[in-house]
Amino acid sequence: MTVTGAGRHSMEKTQKQIILTGDRPTGRLHLGHYVGSLKRRVELQNSGQFDEINILIADDQALTDNADNPGKIRDNIINVVLDYLSVGIDPEKTTICVQSALPALHALTFYYMNLVTTARVSRNPTVKSEIQLRGFADEGLPVGFFVYPISQAADITAFNATVVPVGEDQLPMIEQTREIVEKFNKVYGETLVLPKAMIPENETQRRLPGVDGKAKMSKSLGNCIYLSDDPKTVKKQVNGKMFTDPTHLRIEDPGHIEGNVVFTYLDALCTDGHFAEYLPAYANLEEMKDHYRRGGLGDGVCKKFLIQVLEETLAPIRAERAKWAADIDTVYDILKEGTRKARETTDATLARVQEAMRIDYFADRRIIGEWEELLRKI
Repeated sequence: MTVTGAGRHSMEKTQKQIILTGDRPTGRLHLGHYVGSLKRRVELQNSGQFDEINILIADDQALTDNADNPGKIRDNIINVVLDYLSVGIDPEKTTICVQSALPALHALTFYYMNLVTTARVSRNPTVKSEIQLRGFADEGLPVGFFVYPISQAADITAFNATVVPVGEDQLPMIEQTREIVEKFNKVYGETLVLPKAMIPENETQRRLPGVDGKAKMSKSLGNCIYLSDDPKTVKKQVNGKMFTDPTHLRIEDPGHIEGNVVFTYLDALCTDGHFAEYLPAYANLEEMKDHYRRGGLGDGVCKKFLIQVLEETLAPIRAERAKWAADIDTVYDILKEGTRKARETTDATLARVQEAMRIDYFADRRIIGEWEELLRKI
């Protein structure tokens, strides 16, 4: 990893290992978030390999395509925090903070916008796909959404993040951040830390598709299983909506695993212990898959097993969420303290950036001497 300096402040100590990650608070978090990021965050938090872990609730960025409904963002901040705490995010080890309460991020975004061309942002494949997904090509593109990658660069650099866990679809965003860091350091001197992406190590750590087989879970599509869903709702989603193999019409028919959402979920969530507990006819998932492929295993059995696996996964999360929901005062204080701590960090980065740019006019009175020298030369 490249290690940079910090303006005119020398970094003599070993660079801290710092993680920044986060979510847009547009709704409750679902099983896709759990498999794709939340479970891994808890593992990283407890690994002891990082000096700091920060989770940013990106409410500003959520407003870029929800400006007409800010209440949606405000109301879901508490849902996101409860979901974090319910899966094992520990506020003693991880800083949870709110983006809009960190004004340094806004200033950094503005400074960085001057280092990036509109043509470069337009080429960002993540931005292009998101524009298409949200229909902005037809309705008109909000400027705030267009500069999303620059705002993300401000977030990452403000926390001095060395590592950013992302899916492969977000790699262009990290690459754009690295370009901004390199450009800033070249123009103003070594100031910002160059981050690197951390992508999932295997397929089972990538975000799950929706229960209907769509690429992503989406509230509007009704294809989510939320972490806070009750057992009845989970069962309804699996039995009523989960996509299997359309060619597997009879139990004796050979079945296909590829594209079969039931097995996609089992790949991500089940263990050999689940078979010993709920489906002892098989020692592991591979035995179950082999039987399905050759025929003789019905979708009903597969779905029943998945429901049992899901309930074992979600029951403790649901219980933990209920405990925190009964003590909202404490949840509020956790978020407030995390944001206060994050503001100290991000304000310090902004000060360092402004010093490097020589626009920290009132940091001390040295500028008076510079002005006097300038006037003598006129």
